[in-house]
Amino acid sequence: MKIGITSTIPIEVVFAAGHQPCDLNNLFINHADPGHFIHLAEDAGFPRTSCAWTKGLYGVMLEQKIEKIIIVSGGDCSNGIALGEILSDDGREVMPFSYPLTPDSRQMTQAINDLADRLQAPIGATNEIKAGLDRIRLRLGELDRLTWQSGQVSGAENLLFLVGASDFNGEPRLFANDLNTFLGQAARRRPANPTIRLGLAGVPPILSNLFPTLEQLGAAVVFNEVPRQFAMLQGPDTSLAEQYSLYTYPYSVTGRLRDIIHACEERRLDGIIHYTQSFCFRQIEDILFKRQLPVPCLTLEADQPGAIDGRTLTRLETFIEMLKG
Repeated sequence: MKIGITSTIPIEVVFAAGHQPCDLNNLFINHADPGHFIHLAEDAGFPRTSCAWTKGLYGVMLEQKIEKIIIVSGGDCSNGIALGEILSDDGREVMPFSYPLTPDSRQMTQAINDLADRLQAPIGATNEIKAGLDRIRLRLGELDRLTWQSGQVSGAENLLFLVGASDFNGEPRLFANDLNTFLGQAARRRPANPTIRLGLAGVPPILSNLFPTLEQLGAAVVFNEVPRQFAMLQGPDTSLAEQYSLYTYPYSVTGRLRDIIHACEERRLDGIIHYTQSFCFRQIEDILFKRQLPVPCLTLEADQPGAIDGRTLTRLETFIEMLKG
């Protein structure tokens, strides 16, 4: 059975229960016409001023024959709770999953056990699943290294694979095969040394041509903050509870800032682009990004899926020119 997920969860439990996790975000944004799902949600009554990502998730669920969905009710988008209520009223089985308020392995263990009980997953099997997924994650770590150390993997390619690790496309073996094939091709490319090295902080952008636009301007994204967190690159030495406690996104922005500041030093970043989704509470966190990051930070905001508009292009051109200067 496919089980829809609205955000990163302990997918090891879903696999251990014999099911396929399906990240609704990936189905939404990778569709040929993601705006179609937004229109479906608005036709069903969603306000036009509400978050496009939330509407996209609901639109996907209207078209997909997915009867069970895990809603992240704590540690992600506050819209998730209302979305779960609507889906439940639509007749879907909705299971909540909540991250602890602060990173805590003991509380995380309890949250994982509760999810395993709901899915009737043998908790011992999750460790076997984790061991298998960790081998893929090690390869994802190599992909990330080829992005920032040698420039043989582009920022867009980096994001595509790291975001895909949120559910491994429901088929870890196929995902691993595709990843290994790609890494073999990338290793044969000539190393690149971009003029401007950027980090992209925040959720994956809804803008369809951000990466090629930056490349045309002479800049390369060598750090995808949140997608890298989705991929769980902490290493095989951590327990399942520790792995999801080290995952920064559900917790205080302080942990995210530490991670980004470390990346600025390690990856020699010239600047940060902080992407925020319109109507999202995380826009407020941008204040702390501007205060604490050691490199210049440009904030980009977008609402609907689509290409960069003229105003955003001008802001990007000005930012890149400032960094080059």
